Amino acid sequence: MAERSFTSAWLQSLIARAFQARPLKNASSVVSATAFLFSSYSLWETSLKRSEFRVFVAPVIRYASPYQNSNFEVFAIPLTIANEGARIGTIMSLGLAVTDSSNRSKRFYSADLGQWSIEKSRTDDFRPFVPIPLPGRSNYTDTILFHARLDEPVMQIVEAAGRFQFKLTLDAALSEDFGLIDRYLRKAPQPLSFEMTLPELDHRAFNSGSGTVALHQKDWQSTVQPN
Repeated sequence: MAERSFTSAWLQSLIARAFQARPLKNASSVVSATAFLFSSYSLWETSLKRSEFRVFVAPVIRYASPYQNSNFEVFAIPLTIANEGARIGTIMSLGLAVTDSSNRSKRFYSADLGQWSIEKSRTDDFRPFVPIPLPGRSNYTDTILFHARLDEPVMQIVEAAGRFQFKLTLDAALSEDFGLIDRYLRKAPQPLSFEMTLPELDHRAFNSGSGTVALHQKDWQSTVQPN
């Protein structure tokens, strides 16, 4: 009887220890899996994530149209481009489409960098736009001067004060370190649309001072490209 009692107690003790060990094993597995997931996420965010561009446009931009009998117009748009990915990407060019209240549209291209002024236009003292390489987790801020494309049939998109719709597009070269996988998963940067208001238009402003007039966002807030 004593031997049977000893055996029963030993089996109960063994079973109890087995049940105690299992939760510890499960907890250890959960901790290991969690650590692996965090490590994988950190590796993705810091090294593997493709370039992902996001654009921020200032609440005030400038406009100039100093020449008569010409389709030349220029918009000076201060903006920031952020690369929220981990790998380098390059902004090859930017495009701009402007639409007025009568639904006419005109296309512009990224021609120069910096502020516009009538004096600079007379001496051609501008920094030409060049492709912008952006390493991972970095940003670039400048004023982009958008000139009307020479093939545009619309002479003047801004003929009077009012509201104008803008659509900004990025032409980007993204790294393809992983070949077919990157090409398959390629996602082009989305255009950024925003509205600006021109309170008044006085053509005399184009030939004096800064040579520009200001347009502003209706709520005086910067425009942010959604994620």
